[in-house]
Amino acid sequence: MRQRAARDQQRLDSGAITSPKDLENLQREIASLAKRQGDLEEVVLEVMERRESAQERVAELTERVEAVQAKVADAVARRDAAFAEIDAEVATVTKERELTAADIPADLLKLYDRLREKQGGVGAARLYQRRCEGCRLELDITELNDVRAAAADQVVRCENCSRILVRTPDSGL
Repeated sequence: MRQRAARDQQRLDSGAITSPKDLENLQREIASLAKRQGDLEEVVLEVMERRESAQERVAELTERVEAVQAKVADAVARRDAAFAEIDAEVATVTKERELTAADIPADLLKLYDRLREKQGGVGAARLYQRRCEGCRLELDITELNDVRAAAADQVVRCENCSRILVRTPDSGL
């Protein structure tokens, strides 16, 4: 468009056109080309402004994505460390359980494992101040008298939740 306007302007300036009608048409065409060029330049400026705005938004979003990715990486690292710690603790507790289970009579261990499976992982509970720590219910006087009368090596169970009751000096007996 610029080349055409320059060519038309050059024809106008050269004086080669002598007819007033052709001269007027050429001037109108040059004015039309100038207006069209101005309109196109405005569109180009608007597009450039939108592009700049879009690039700023892309930069902002890229920064946010990188921040989120860093947080995710940190969370994954902490999770993996926690898993490693838990795995180590499980291994230690499993080994301790194996050593402890070796000293417990087989029938008592079998009862404990059966109760543990049935009771959601807890087969024995402490009797603390006349309350079973497994079901959190207080034993009535009859149950307490039965526990008091039981021999120290006798297995005593809670009548409410069936767990093995572990008697301690804090049992309230």
